[in-house]
Amino acid sequence: MSQFPEREPAEAYTLALPQHPRPIVMIGAGGIVKDAHLPAYRKAGFEVWGIVNRTAAKAQALADEFGIPNVYTSLSDAVAAAPKDAVYDLALMPEQYPAVLDQLPDGAAVLIQKPLGQNLAEARVLLEICHRKNLVAAVNTQLRFAPYIAAARTLIAEGAIGELYDMEIRIATETPWEIFPHVLGIERLELNMHSVHYMDLVRSFLGDPDGVSVATVRHPAKPQVSNTRSTIIMRYRDRPLRVTISTNHDHGFGGEFEEAFVKWEGTKGAIRAQLGLMLDYPRGGPDALAIAYTDKPELGWQPVPFEGSWFPDAFIGSMSALQRFLEGSVSELPTSVDDVMHTMAVVEAGYESQEREGIALATKENTQ
Repeated sequence: MSQFPEREPAEAYTLALPQHPRPIVMIGAGGIVKDAHLPAYRKAGFEVWGIVNRTAAKAQALADEFGIPNVYTSLSDAVAAAPKDAVYDLALMPEQYPAVLDQLPDGAAVLIQKPLGQNLAEARVLLEICHRKNLVAAVNTQLRFAPYIAAARTLIAEGAIGELYDMEIRIATETPWEIFPHVLGIERLELNMHSVHYMDLVRSFLGDPDGVSVATVRHPAKPQVSNTRSTIIMRYRDRPLRVTISTNHDHGFGGEFEEAFVKWEGTKGAIRAQLGLMLDYPRGGPDALAIAYTDKPELGWQPVPFEGSWFPDAFIGSMSALQRFLEGSVSELPTSVDDVMHTMAVVEAGYESQEREGIALATKENTQ
């Protein structure tokens, strides 16, 4: 890998559509499907051939809303009838993934909603299934494709801010976990279900870290959820990089001091992306992207144009990357299950760090 991977991004990160889109079979009919997957595919003009869900009424409601012609409660029935070149879009909870992947046709294309399992051991099981069945499998790590991220990636690759030496992600908002009842009570919440986006995003720019240090904690007045606030340091020992991720989902004090941003600093300037989706979630606030130049301080922060937002546009990019790889218009699939296994290794290292890390203070008694 290059010493500066952020200067050589994969071609699939350009927000282009496939030349020959394939039909999509949607597996799952939850909130993320209604709010992101299906609006994204409608906006892109992708054909959603069918939808599968155990609860027929939920699947039918989405089929009616989005004009999906085929509705199934049985995955095996859907697979038997689906077009041979279909892409299966899997949007369920991770514990359901193994059984679903095992039922897909050998050699099929599949986009798997993150995370790739609840822990690294589960991720390895999913990877083995994908390899055994020769699936062309990608993970929907869609923040990599958010329009403001894509614009920032292009600027950084072009050298607009020089040598990157600092990447900071900060989230301080009130996240209403109660609207996601399926995650309440799970042991691994914040890192695995949310900060996985940010650790994955860092990897997509800088490659794998040499080490990870994490402190992740719960809120004392919210017994229904586990860890909700995290500080993450990703270490790149051969470069003068500081990489930090700070998330506080318990900042319930009004919007005045809410924060949600990714910031890159370099020797020639800095770029800041505001993640509007995370502000006043789920309604969301304004997105923004701005750049400042070291040699032009009088200009201050200048807006950078982009179109779209994390929801739904990033889901277009994630599906497009897989389909462009399938048709051969790009040679690399940066979101493959093999790549995202490394993201899961970062998450696992983070939980291990939480349990084991921390250097004891050198007191007078134990230094004598």
